[in-house]
Amino acid sequence: MDTANHTDADSWYLTHDLDDFLTRAGAFLRSRPALHTVPLTVTETLRTRGRCVYGDGAPEFGVLERAGEVRAAFFRTPPHWLNITALTPEDADILAARLAALGRRLPGVNAECGTAAAFAEAWQRHTGAPAALRQRQRLYRLGTLTAPGPVPPGGPRTAVESDREQLLRWHDEFSEAVGLGTVRDSAEWADARIDSGGITLWETPDGDAVAMAGTGPQVAGQVRVAPVYTPTHLRGRGYAGAATTEVSRAALAAGAEEVLLFTDLANPTSNSLYQRIGYRPVADFEVYDFTRETCR
Repeated sequence: MDTANHTDADSWYLTHDLDDFLTRAGAFLRSRPALHTVPLTVTETLRTRGRCVYGDGAPEFGVLERAGEVRAAFFRTPPHWLNITALTPEDADILAARLAALGRRLPGVNAECGTAAAFAEAWQRHTGAPAALRQRQRLYRLGTLTAPGPVPPGGPRTAVESDREQLLRWHDEFSEAVGLGTVRDSAEWADARIDSGGITLWETPDGDAVAMAGTGPQVAGQVRVAPVYTPTHLRGRGYAGAATTEVSRAALAAGAEEVLLFTDLANPTSNSLYQRIGYRPVADFEVYDFTRETCR
Protein backbone atom coordinates (compact mmCIF):
# COMPACT_ATOMS: atom_id res chain seq x y z
CA MET A 1 0.00 0.00 0.00
CA ASP A 2 1.20 3.48 -0.78
CA THR A 3 2.16 5.68 2.16
CA ALA A 4 1.32 9.05 0.62
CA ASN A 5 0.77 11.75 3.19
CA HIS A 6 0.70 15.51 3.48
CA THR A 7 0.58 18.08 6.24
CA ASP A 8 -0.03 21.81 6.05
CA ALA A 9 2.81 22.39 8.50
CA ASP A 10 5.66 21.32 6.27
CA SER A 11 4.09 21.26 2.79
CA TRP A 12 5.96 18.08 1.78
CA TYR A 13 3.88 15.45 0.03
CA LEU A 14 5.45 11.98 0.32
CA THR A 15 4.59 8.93 -1.76
CA HIS A 16 5.87 5.60 -3.06
CA ASP A 17 3.70 5.92 -6.19
CA LEU A 18 5.75 6.92 -9.26
CA ASP A 19 2.73 7.98 -11.33
CA ASP A 20 1.45 10.11 -8.45
CA PHE A 21 4.87 11.73 -8.10
CA LEU A 22 5.17 12.48 -11.82
CA THR A 23 1.64 13.90 -11.94
CA ARG A 24 2.54 16.33 -9.20
CA ALA A 25 6.20 17.07 -9.99
CA GLY A 26 6.60 16.26 -13.69
CA ALA A 27 6.05 19.79 -15.00
CA PHE A 28 8.40 21.20 -12.36
CA LEU A 29 11.16 18.73 -13.25
CA ARG A 30 10.75 19.45 -16.96
CA SER A 31 10.92 23.20 -16.36
CA ARG A 32 14.69 22.96 -15.70
CA PRO A 33 15.75 19.80 -17.54
CA ALA A 34 19.50 20.33 -17.17
CA LEU A 35 19.51 20.81 -13.40
CA HIS A 36 16.89 18.06 -13.03
CA THR A 37 18.56 15.57 -15.37
CA VAL A 38 19.02 12.93 -12.67
CA PRO A 39 15.41 12.77 -11.41
CA LEU A 40 14.12 12.98 -14.98
CA THR A 41 16.32 10.12 -16.14
CA VAL A 42 15.87 7.94 -13.06
CA THR A 43 12.08 8.24 -13.04
CA GLU A 44 11.98 7.44 -16.76
CA THR A 45 14.06 4.32 -16.11
CA LEU A 46 11.77 3.31 -13.24
CA ARG A 47 8.76 3.83 -15.51
CA THR A 48 10.14 1.74 -18.37
CA ARG A 49 12.27 -0.87 -16.58
CA GLY A 50 10.35 -1.40 -13.33
CA ARG A 51 10.43 -0.11 -9.77
CA CYS A 52 13.14 -2.55 -8.62
CA VAL A 53 15.68 -1.65 -11.30
CA TYR A 54 17.93 0.19 -8.81
CA GLY A 55 17.37 -2.14 -5.83
CA ASP A 56 14.79 -4.18 -3.97
CA GLY A 57 13.51 -1.36 -1.78
CA ALA A 58 10.42 0.60 -2.80
CA PRO A 59 11.40 3.96 -4.36
CA GLU A 60 10.49 7.01 -2.28
CA PHE A 61 9.38 10.38 -3.62
CA GLY A 62 8.55 13.78 -2.23
CA VAL A 63 7.15 17.06 -3.55
CA LEU A 64 7.35 20.44 -1.82
CA GLU A 65 4.13 22.33 -2.63
CA ARG A 66 3.18 25.80 -1.44
CA ALA A 67 0.26 27.94 -2.61
CA GLY A 68 -0.45 25.44 -5.35
CA GLU A 69 3.09 25.64 -6.74
CA VAL A 70 5.77 22.96 -6.72
CA ARG A 71 8.99 24.36 -5.25
CA ALA A 72 11.18 21.24 -5.03
CA ALA A 73 11.21 17.46 -5.24
CA PHE A 74 13.23 14.48 -4.10
CA PHE A 75 13.56 10.79 -4.88
CA ARG A 76 15.38 7.87 -3.36
CA THR A 77 15.87 4.36 -4.70
CA PRO A 78 16.92 2.36 -1.61
CA PRO A 79 19.61 1.54 -0.66
CA HIS A 80 21.05 4.57 -2.47
CA TRP A 81 21.43 8.25 -1.58
CA LEU A 82 18.63 10.76 -1.30
CA ASN A 83 18.58 13.01 -4.37
CA ILE A 84 17.06 16.48 -3.89
CA THR A 85 16.44 19.42 -6.21
CA ALA A 86 17.53 22.87 -5.01
CA LEU A 87 16.25 23.90 -1.57
CA THR A 88 16.67 26.85 0.75
CA PRO A 89 18.43 26.02 4.05
CA GLU A 90 15.09 26.42 5.83
CA ASP A 91 13.35 23.95 3.53
CA ALA A 92 16.28 21.53 3.77
CA ASP A 93 15.88 21.63 7.56
CA ILE A 94 12.14 21.00 7.31
CA LEU A 95 12.70 17.99 5.05
CA ALA A 96 15.42 16.55 7.29
CA ALA A 97 13.18 16.94 10.34
CA ARG A 98 10.25 15.28 8.55
CA LEU A 99 12.25 12.28 7.34
CA ALA A 100 13.97 11.87 10.70
CA ALA A 101 10.62 11.93 12.50
CA LEU A 102 9.38 9.18 10.20
CA GLY A 103 12.37 7.03 11.16
CA ARG A 104 14.00 7.09 7.72
CA ARG A 105 17.57 5.76 7.58
CA LEU A 106 19.54 7.56 4.88
CA PRO A 107 23.03 6.58 3.65
CA GLY A 108 23.64 10.08 2.30
CA VAL A 109 22.48 12.88 0.04
CA ASN A 110 23.26 14.05 -3.51
CA ALA A 111 22.28 17.58 -4.54
CA GLU A 112 23.58 20.93 -5.71
CA CYS A 113 26.34 22.11 -3.36
CA GLY A 114 24.36 24.51 -1.19
CA THR A 115 21.41 22.15 -0.84
CA ALA A 116 23.58 19.12 -0.11
CA ALA A 117 25.53 20.94 2.59
CA ALA A 118 22.39 22.38 4.19
CA PHE A 119 20.61 19.03 4.26
CA ALA A 120 23.69 17.21 5.59
CA GLU A 121 24.00 19.73 8.43
CA ALA A 122 20.28 19.49 9.21
CA TRP A 123 20.33 15.69 9.11
CA GLN A 124 23.18 15.60 11.62
CA ARG A 125 21.34 18.04 13.86
CA HIS A 126 18.09 16.03 13.81
CA THR A 127 19.55 12.51 13.94
CA GLY A 128 23.05 12.78 15.34
CA ALA A 129 24.44 11.11 12.20
CA PRO A 130 27.73 12.76 11.17
CA ALA A 131 28.05 13.69 7.49
CA ALA A 132 31.23 13.36 5.45
CA LEU A 133 31.78 14.86 2.00
CA ARG A 134 32.31 11.95 -0.38
CA GLN A 135 32.55 13.57 -3.82
CA ARG A 136 32.24 16.89 -5.62
CA GLN A 137 30.75 16.72 -9.12
CA ARG A 138 30.32 19.20 -11.94
CA LEU A 139 27.41 19.16 -14.37
CA TYR A 140 28.34 20.17 -17.92
CA ARG A 141 26.17 21.11 -20.91
CA LEU A 142 27.37 20.72 -24.50
CA GLY A 143 27.93 23.96 -26.38
CA THR A 144 29.59 23.69 -29.79
CA LEU A 145 30.74 20.11 -30.34
CA THR A 146 34.43 19.94 -31.25
CA ALA A 147 36.32 16.72 -31.87
CA PRO A 148 39.33 16.75 -29.49
CA GLY A 149 41.70 15.38 -32.15
CA PRO A 150 43.74 13.76 -33.32
CA VAL A 151 41.16 11.01 -33.76
CA PRO A 152 42.66 7.66 -32.72
CA PRO A 153 42.77 4.77 -35.19
CA GLY A 154 39.56 2.82 -35.56
CA GLY A 155 35.99 3.94 -35.24
CA PRO A 156 32.72 3.74 -33.35
CA ARG A 157 30.13 1.00 -33.36
CA THR A 158 27.03 0.26 -31.32
CA ALA A 159 27.36 -2.45 -28.67
CA VAL A 160 25.40 -5.62 -29.42
CA GLU A 161 24.56 -8.86 -27.63
CA SER A 162 27.97 -10.38 -28.31
CA ASP A 163 29.51 -7.52 -26.30
CA ARG A 164 27.44 -8.29 -23.21
CA GLU A 165 30.17 -9.91 -21.11
CA GLN A 166 32.55 -7.06 -21.80
CA LEU A 167 29.89 -4.51 -20.89
CA LEU A 168 29.25 -6.33 -17.60
CA ARG A 169 32.93 -6.22 -16.74
CA TRP A 170 33.38 -2.59 -17.76
CA HIS A 171 30.28 -1.49 -15.86
CA ASP A 172 31.64 -3.07 -12.67
CA GLU A 173 35.07 -1.51 -13.25
CA PHE A 174 33.53 1.89 -13.95
CA SER A 175 31.39 1.75 -10.80
CA GLU A 176 34.46 0.92 -8.72
CA ALA A 177 36.52 3.65 -10.39
CA VAL A 178 34.03 6.46 -9.75
CA GLY A 179 33.75 5.43 -6.11
CA LEU A 180 29.98 5.57 -5.78
CA GLY A 181 29.29 1.85 -5.80
CA THR A 182 27.10 -0.09 -8.20
CA VAL A 183 23.82 1.81 -8.42
CA ARG A 184 22.29 -0.63 -10.90
CA ASP A 185 22.70 -4.35 -11.50
CA SER A 186 25.30 -4.74 -14.23
CA ALA A 187 23.41 -7.45 -16.11
CA GLU A 188 20.15 -5.48 -16.15
CA TRP A 189 22.04 -2.34 -17.18
CA ALA A 190 23.85 -4.10 -20.03
CA ASP A 191 20.65 -5.69 -21.33
CA ALA A 192 18.82 -2.35 -21.26
CA ARG A 193 21.61 -0.52 -23.06
CA ILE A 194 21.97 -3.24 -25.70
CA ASP A 195 18.19 -3.17 -26.29
CA SER A 196 18.18 0.61 -26.70
CA GLY A 197 21.45 0.94 -28.60
CA GLY A 198 22.64 3.14 -25.77
CA ILE A 199 26.34 2.18 -25.71
CA THR A 200 28.92 3.12 -28.31
CA LEU A 201 32.23 1.28 -28.36
CA TRP A 202 35.42 2.64 -29.87
CA GLU A 203 36.97 -0.20 -31.85
CA THR A 204 40.54 -0.41 -33.14
CA PRO A 205 41.30 -1.41 -36.74
CA ASP A 206 41.99 -4.92 -35.37
CA GLY A 207 38.43 -5.15 -34.05
CA ASP A 208 39.23 -4.69 -30.35
CA ALA A 209 36.83 -2.62 -28.25
CA VAL A 210 38.96 -0.19 -26.22
CA ALA A 211 36.48 2.29 -24.70
CA MET A 212 32.76 2.88 -24.25
CA ALA A 213 30.46 5.86 -23.96
CA GLY A 214 26.76 5.65 -23.25
CA THR A 215 23.67 7.82 -23.24
CA GLY A 216 20.47 7.58 -21.26
CA PRO A 217 16.95 8.14 -22.54
CA GLN A 218 15.93 11.50 -23.95
CA VAL A 219 13.54 13.12 -21.47
CA ALA A 220 12.29 16.71 -21.61
CA GLY A 221 14.71 17.40 -24.44
CA GLN A 222 17.81 16.43 -22.44
CA VAL A 223 20.15 13.47 -22.83
CA ARG A 224 22.88 12.67 -20.33
CA VAL A 225 26.11 11.00 -21.40
CA ALA A 226 27.08 8.17 -19.03
CA PRO A 227 29.06 6.11 -18.50
CA VAL A 228 32.34 6.94 -20.23
CA TYR A 229 35.04 4.35 -19.55
CA THR A 230 38.43 3.23 -20.83
CA PRO A 231 40.32 0.40 -19.10
CA THR A 232 43.34 1.66 -17.20
CA HIS A 233 45.97 0.17 -19.50
CA LEU A 234 44.38 1.80 -22.58
CA ARG A 235 44.05 5.35 -21.29
CA GLY A 236 45.80 8.38 -22.70
CA ARG A 237 45.26 7.42 -26.34
CA GLY A 238 42.16 9.49 -27.13
CA TYR A 239 39.66 6.63 -27.10
CA ALA A 240 37.30 8.11 -24.47
CA GLY A 241 37.28 11.51 -26.16
CA ALA A 242 36.49 9.95 -29.54
CA ALA A 243 33.68 7.80 -28.11
CA THR A 244 32.20 10.74 -26.18
CA THR A 245 32.27 12.90 -29.30
CA GLU A 246 30.37 10.22 -31.22
CA VAL A 247 27.60 9.75 -28.65
CA SER A 248 27.28 13.53 -28.24
CA ARG A 249 26.92 13.95 -32.01
CA ALA A 250 24.36 11.14 -32.13
CA ALA A 251 22.31 12.70 -29.32
CA LEU A 252 22.17 16.00 -31.18
CA ALA A 253 21.23 14.23 -34.40
CA ALA A 254 18.41 12.46 -32.55
CA GLY A 255 16.95 15.83 -31.55
CA ALA A 256 18.30 16.41 -28.06
CA GLU A 257 18.07 20.06 -27.06
CA GLU A 258 20.60 19.64 -24.25
CA VAL A 259 23.41 17.08 -23.97
CA LEU A 260 24.75 16.81 -20.45
CA LEU A 261 27.30 14.93 -18.39
CA PHE A 262 28.73 14.83 -14.87
CA THR A 263 32.38 14.67 -13.88
CA ASP A 264 34.21 14.04 -10.64
CA LEU A 265 35.98 17.31 -9.85
CA ALA A 266 38.87 15.30 -8.40
CA ASN A 267 39.64 14.05 -11.93
CA PRO A 268 41.31 16.92 -13.84
CA THR A 269 41.85 14.75 -16.94
CA SER A 270 38.15 14.15 -17.62
CA ASN A 271 37.19 17.75 -16.81
CA SER A 272 39.77 19.06 -19.28
CA LEU A 273 38.77 16.54 -21.94
CA TYR A 274 35.08 17.35 -21.87
CA GLN A 275 35.74 21.07 -22.05
CA ARG A 276 37.89 20.53 -25.14
CA ILE A 277 34.98 18.67 -26.74
CA GLY A 278 32.72 21.66 -26.08
CA TYR A 279 31.08 21.00 -22.71
CA ARG A 280 30.58 24.01 -20.44
CA PRO A 281 29.93 24.09 -16.66
CA VAL A 282 26.34 24.40 -15.44
CA ALA A 283 26.43 23.73 -11.69
CA ASP A 284 28.37 21.88 -9.01
CA PHE A 285 26.94 19.05 -6.93
CA GLU A 286 28.08 17.27 -3.77
CA VAL A 287 27.59 13.79 -2.36
CA TYR A 288 27.64 13.33 1.42
CA ASP A 289 27.74 10.06 3.33
CA PHE A 290 25.91 9.72 6.65
CA THR A 291 27.09 7.39 9.37
CA ARG A 292 24.56 5.49 11.45
CA GLU A 293 22.32 7.64 13.64
CA THR A 294 23.10 7.87 17.32
CA CYS A 295 20.52 7.68 20.08
CA ARG A 296 19.06 11.10 20.85
